[in-house]
Amino acid sequence: MKFLAISIAVLLSMVWPVTAQTLPTDDPVLHRLWSEGNEHSRAMLMMQVLADSIGPRLTGSPGIKAGNEWLLAMYRSWGIAARNEPYGTWVSWKRGVSHIDLVAPRVRSLEGTMLAWSPGTGGKPAEGSPIILPEVTDSAAFRTWLPQVKNRFVLISQPQPTCRPDSSFKQFALPETFDRLVKDRTAAREAWTARVQHTGLSQRDLPKALEQAGARGVVTSLWSQGWGVTKIFQARTENVPTVELSCEDYGLVYRLTEHNQGPVLRITAESALQGELPVWNTIAEIKGSEKPDEYVMLSAHFDSWDGSSGATDNGTGTITMLEAMRILKTVYPHPRRTILVGHWSGEEQGLNGSRAFAADHPEIVKGLQALFNQDNGTGRIVNVSTAGLTGASANFGRYFSTLPTEFTRNVTLAFPGQPAGGGSDNASFICYGAPGFGLGSLPWEYFSYTWHTNRDTFDKVVGDELQSNATMTAMLVYLASEDPVVMPRERRVMPLDGQGQQTKWPECVTPARATGQSNR
Repeated sequence: MKFLAISIAVLLSMVWPVTAQTLPTDDPVLHRLWSEGNEHSRAMLMMQVLADSIGPRLTGSPGIKAGNEWLLAMYRSWGIAARNEPYGTWVSWKRGVSHIDLVAPRVRSLEGTMLAWSPGTGGKPAEGSPIILPEVTDSAAFRTWLPQVKNRFVLISQPQPTCRPDSSFKQFALPETFDRLVKDRTAAREAWTARVQHTGLSQRDLPKALEQAGARGVVTSLWSQGWGVTKIFQARTENVPTVELSCEDYGLVYRLTEHNQGPVLRITAESALQGELPVWNTIAEIKGSEKPDEYVMLSAHFDSWDGSSGATDNGTGTITMLEAMRILKTVYPHPRRTILVGHWSGEEQGLNGSRAFAADHPEIVKGLQALFNQDNGTGRIVNVSTAGLTGASANFGRYFSTLPTEFTRNVTLAFPGQPAGGGSDNASFICYGAPGFGLGSLPWEYFSYTWHTNRDTFDKVVGDELQSNATMTAMLVYLASEDPVVMPRERRVMPLDGQGQQTKWPECVTPARATGQSNR
């Protein structure tokens, strides 16, 4: 815990630059919130600690546990009551070193990593030749082929014809060249999908069948359509490692294998399963002075995937809420309503942490004035929807009429909007009819470069926009806390879908509270 004490001392001693503002109100609290958020911001300082020192926060891992303790330490250093609230269990997996090398026909260290919850190689390198998932006519032909995987690494992903992003072709290529690329890539994707289907196994079950047949390991690559970027998800093997290679290096290994040029891989992978252990949400609270049984909530998931630092998914949302709470405690220490913040675990496994909290705390769901959730990258907030609550537009109209133009000029309000269907943690509350709202931000190439990838690192965070989001969120929370009008919960009549059927409001899902019970 030594680094926690050092980081807290550093954070408390440093400030962030001042910016101008245009506030259309004389409300002194809003003016002080603006000044605190801009003249004394800790957002990027805390972001650096979270992304670099704590790093990835896979549900159930030592990393997220260290992060939960760090959050507690930060809140308590500001005099804010905080707790780690258990909601279930998950298998704890600890990452060790993973190293993937091409050792023939030439030597090259490959860009890649072991997938989350993957077994290791048993303390020593595993070496073998790769083999490509075959084109077969049916499951019987696949079973006939299957013994060939023994002691080999099986390549189970589609290779890309190029790892250049489309933006390069749009800028430089002749139109017919780009059109041909799109056509070839589409055909290749469809052919690979058919290849997997003809095995008679799902993408989920295929790795298990390969390891049962004696494969030494499974090699994948899920390109996100950006330079050097690959998606990092979860291994589906139980006894042999699954590794993910970058688009470029997967293509190299695939071509060497396809053309019988004698490739040999050597993989060293260390990991440890530590059993099923408790998992927590970190909850912090500033008690309301007049209406303690009514609540305004800040919300962001704290867990991440394990292939990088979890900076924009969802370190930025985490820091937005953490910094907003610091600003509020400094400027508005005695709120009218109780202010809560939820740093959720298990979002990536099916919104498990927030769903469990909503199920366990019906009194908070009942007394919820508003919840503000942020979960989509580092960009400034540009859209807010009233989530299908028809009467909430009046409240939001009042809130935004008093915010600085530096915020309101960027934001589109959607009235009455659509209810969140399960994409992030506000869905865990809106399904009950409670006012849970998403703060949507600019993507900054989120889906092609940082969402669930090996490039989700501190340097991708845009400091000005993170600072702005934290300050704006603090202002919205203050306005919702002071609002004399309880947020209405009347729901819109949902529109018809493409088949002419009545769209339904999202239903509340029983949260997964133990390993393997994910609803997503």
